[in-house]
Amino acid sequence: MSNMSNYAHRATELPSGPAKARVRVAADIGGTFTDIAFLLDDGTIATRKVPSTPDDYGRGVTEGIAALARDLGLTHAALGDVLHGCTVATNAILEGRGARTGLITTRGFRDVLEFRRIRTPRLYDPLYVRPAPLVPRELRFEVKERVAADGAVITALDEAELKRVIAALKRSAVEAVAVCFLHSYANPEHERRVGAALRQALPGVFVTLSVDILPEIREYERTSTTVINSYVGPPVATYVRALAERMRREAMKGRLLVMQSSGGILGADMVTRVPARIVECGPAAGVIGAAYQAAMSGTPNVITLDMGGTTAKASMIEAGKIVRTDEYEVGGGISLSSRLVKGGGYALKLPVIDISEVGAGGGSIAWFDKAGALKVGPRSAGAVPGPACYGMGGTEATVTDANVALGFLNPTALAGGSVPIDAGLARQVLTEKVTKRLQCGLFDAAWAIHVVASANMMRAVKAVSTYRGRDPRDCVLMAFGGNGGIFACELARQLQMRRVLVPPAAGVFSALGLGVADIAYGQARAFLERVDTVRPRTLDQHFRALARDVERAIGYPRSRLVFRRSAAMRYVGQAFELTVPVGDTLDTAALATAAAAFEAEHERTYGHRLSDAGGVEFVAIEVTATLVDDQRPSGAFNVRRLTALAPETTRRAYLGPAMGEFDTPVIDRPHLSASPRRGPLIVEEYEGTTVVPPDATAALDGTGNIVIEIGT
Repeated sequence: MSNMSNYAHRATELPSGPAKARVRVAADIGGTFTDIAFLLDDGTIATRKVPSTPDDYGRGVTEGIAALARDLGLTHAALGDVLHGCTVATNAILEGRGARTGLITTRGFRDVLEFRRIRTPRLYDPLYVRPAPLVPRELRFEVKERVAADGAVITALDEAELKRVIAALKRSAVEAVAVCFLHSYANPEHERRVGAALRQALPGVFVTLSVDILPEIREYERTSTTVINSYVGPPVATYVRALAERMRREAMKGRLLVMQSSGGILGADMVTRVPARIVECGPAAGVIGAAYQAAMSGTPNVITLDMGGTTAKASMIEAGKIVRTDEYEVGGGISLSSRLVKGGGYALKLPVIDISEVGAGGGSIAWFDKAGALKVGPRSAGAVPGPACYGMGGTEATVTDANVALGFLNPTALAGGSVPIDAGLARQVLTEKVTKRLQCGLFDAAWAIHVVASANMMRAVKAVSTYRGRDPRDCVLMAFGGNGGIFACELARQLQMRRVLVPPAAGVFSALGLGVADIAYGQARAFLERVDTVRPRTLDQHFRALARDVERAIGYPRSRLVFRRSAAMRYVGQAFELTVPVGDTLDTAALATAAAAFEAEHERTYGHRLSDAGGVEFVAIEVTATLVDDQRPSGAFNVRRLTALAPETTRRAYLGPAMGEFDTPVIDRPHLSASPRRGPLIVEEYEGTTVVPPDATAALDGTGNIVIEIGT
């Protein structure tokens, strides 16, 4: 892959060799808390939660690492690689705080970001307004040039016009530039020349060429992905540079490795060149951990629910395998990859774990629309000032305030006492902001917020299940994140799911997922050929060439890598495709197997096959390389307790109008056993809380999960 930006290379100069220390460090940043996990040499895991530091997220990471090291009596010299998941790229898009970005494109394609796919995600909402393009029209420039679909040059690049465009970009003080020309995947010459001219004329500006980030068909998806990469490039590079510098000052000698949206980990220097690959890196880590834990507990079909302080994320694990996709939309109220519900966000066509994300977390603010209907999120109180009950100046009613009022959360402190709670402030803000408006009691108001938040999360779960032709009732709901265990049973009941799993250290579970993730990297490129006419040898040659590119990018020798092939396929004449695996040995039988796999996936996704179709064709091929890492954990999560076992207590909790208020036992996880215990129960731990309603039972399985059976 070519150098995308001088800026990216200046951003990080990290240690290049493998760390020799024994302790792997995982750090995951959330909107409210930063979660730290140490994978110790004796096979145990120690965890720590600290408040996130929005003014400088890296400060929260290094402070959390230092605090946990002190708890364990470790020096920084004992710490190894830092495995990291962050929200920098996501927040830049959602908050509109990315780089000032310009776009250079083929004449006639200036407004492709406006047109998108001309789909309306909210069919019956006449007032719906799409989010504005990440590049405003005055920063989108056309250049005279044209390449045909077969790579032939129809119109040469107009160098004089290019100079005028670059001068205009310089006057506009852009921080980043995206370049996307028609059919450049077939012939990248024009884009390469523009990239060289930009880097010479605008040193320090982050430059992305579409042929480097997405050399595939479809102008909108390619343009949007290229723009996203440039838009988030400077903030990601700045963040990584600052975190690397903090690590140096703290004498942390290990490498900084960052999670990608696809679930693989990459060196930070590579991530700064392709920052669009980390847009969903935090949620991806949670799914990696869930797949690992599901395999350990023998649970093949799982829907994950990761609810933190700002957002709730859902994903699916089928037959033990993580569902991945390269069709994703970020922003627009819900980030998702559904082929049936799209058009509201920004298209990101890169390998991602199939995750749906909505603005529903502990800090999500309750508000009323113009018609007087109660809404929850997506605006969040975040870490500062946080929910009103934190006592740091928050004045809006949040989901956490509602949970405190309902009795679900400890009324004095969270996270082992590190976050003081003022239950009186929670009740006060609910009374002022919600009960008066709804003209109801305090419990009713708090429960209304709870139900609306659950309904928001239902959208995320359906986006990865029913919208993809899957039935949630065939799966187990695995809930994690600081708030996942509070909402899991209510959400499972609405989905008619009968079993919930809450894994060990659920409140910091994404950090645990970082600890078991593989170093991996994948690339794709266009390959448009019919299955019945392509020569297996030709296809194999393209796969091998792509594998060489991936090997160079990941930076490890071939002997330490495992390669996986896949292909995007469709029926001839279709507009969109599905991705299926392709075997390492290619012959006529292997091509038939790939076509059959595509048709089976088409039936599962859309409910039918096209028996009278004109054949199946390849659209793109992809190769992913995974490092064989003998330092990666292989056993069940064994979380070391750093606090004494809390005694069993009781507090009043309201479980909805159908169940009422109860004197509810409050227990620690070790109080449960293999014998089911009937609810109501509140399992209160350092990392998070789990609510078990009266019509459910809870037990511990052999891998430390809380297993909740609903309706028993």
